[in-house]
Amino acid sequence: MAAADDLGQVWQDVLGTQPRLSDTALLACAAVALVTVWVRRVWRVTRQVVTIVHEGGHALVALLVGRRLAGIRLHSDTSGVTVSRGRPTGLGMVATAAAGYVAPSVLGLTYAAMLAGGRITALLWLSVGLLAVMLVAIRNAYGVVAVLVTGLGLFVVSWYAPARVQALVAGAFTWFLLLAAFRPLAELQRKRATGRARDSDVDQLSRLTRVPAPVWVAMFALVAAGALVLSVTWLLPVASVRGWSLGG
Repeated sequence: MAAADDLGQVWQDVLGTQPRLSDTALLACAAVALVTVWVRRVWRVTRQVVTIVHEGGHALVALLVGRRLAGIRLHSDTSGVTVSRGRPTGLGMVATAAAGYVAPSVLGLTYAAMLAGGRITALLWLSVGLLAVMLVAIRNAYGVVAVLVTGLGLFVVSWYAPARVQALVAGAFTWFLLLAAFRPLAELQRKRATGRARDSDVDQLSRLTRVPAPVWVAMFALVAAGALVLSVTWLLPVASVRGWSLGG
């Protein structure tokens, strides 16, 4: 009976809203997220989360455009690969190839909207649900472990942590996705400059569309910047931001 009551309460929380974090708390979450992206030793660990989102973006869009998903592999060097079957050219393939680098920004923007609306519990459980679905498509042991560890961590926070802790984790996770969208693009450019990424997503897109790879990198960076700026206007409605976002 107690378990049923707990599940009922969780469901009510998922459908309901929770108190928003203060601007100070949100700024603190942003600072923590920046550290996890900026500090190299920490980034070596947290980058795996970006890879999970990146490959998940490829997989989701592949399914949405009618391709058949063959599987996802995640590796200990934080690289990954998503294999899907279908036409090797066309808009569906372009959308699938483009989805990876924009996925952290799009998910971060979605979470920012949820966070701004007080949908903190829903944000955390959506993350757990997405990871659970993704787990079915993982095709190697390391990938299973990486997704399980990430999912279990979020589950523990969602189920056991006090509401305040849940809100702080949701805030830090949202900022992390928004900020972390930039660093893989910089890393990609460095690799391309030394000829070590000739089969990267942007190089595949260049071959598919005849649009130069650096242009694709620039477009992905613009998406990341746009998502970050829009999220700031939602999450930090201080006087200067509010005045700018409303046109004065």
